[in-house]
Amino acid sequence: MSTQISTTPLRNRTVGEIAATMPGATAIFRSFKVDFCCHGEVALGEAARERGIDVAELEKALLALDVSEGTKPAPRETGELIDHILTRYHETLRRELPELIAMADKVEAVHARHPQVPHGMADILRQMLGEVEVHMKKEELILFPAMRKRAAGGLDTPIAQLRHEHVDHGAQLEQLEHMTGAFTLPEGACRTWQALYVGSAKLADDLIQHIHLENNILFPRYEEASRS
Repeated sequence: MSTQISTTPLRNRTVGEIAATMPGATAIFRSFKVDFCCHGEVALGEAARERGIDVAELEKALLALDVSEGTKPAPRETGELIDHILTRYHETLRRELPELIAMADKVEAVHARHPQVPHGMADILRQMLGEVEVHMKKEELILFPAMRKRAAGGLDTPIAQLRHEHVDHGAQLEQLEHMTGAFTLPEGACRTWQALYVGSAKLADDLIQHIHLENNILFPRYEEASRS
């Protein structure tokens, strides 16, 4: 059963819209390495060309999705969506990032001579923790309270800044994936190394989904109305 809602051909729709309206699409995009969070405004056809992907193959994978098998949709009501972001993503980042930093420090120290050790990974994770914490505080103390007080519109300036910071977060994830070979473990990796890569892969998935919910679902509610 097709999950296509719009009559516009999939290849002409933006990846952000598809991710926001087709349950399960985000998993397809992650498998094809299509950036639907920081560059959600790009049309599917253009995104496929940029990645060197056959757009017909990507469309086929999306159209094969079944609504009944899709992931649970994010809450539609703004207050509930904000609460979901706070509990599912903000709290998780604060809990898991420090653990990843500690593991990365240990792996880099114990396996310093290993040719595949991810030198500098702890520093990137530490930088991410500092920047993400400031970012989340802006949302929790300024943006989200403002959103709860108004129906729509009028928040273009703070949202633009947060979108810019999302791009920076995405660049840091790319650094992590590059230095770890997409979190591919070397032969005989110790348990700490294994836990580090499994946890970091989850961090990447979580952060991508987190940014998607904000960039493609929450933020547009307070941008489009202010320009209309």
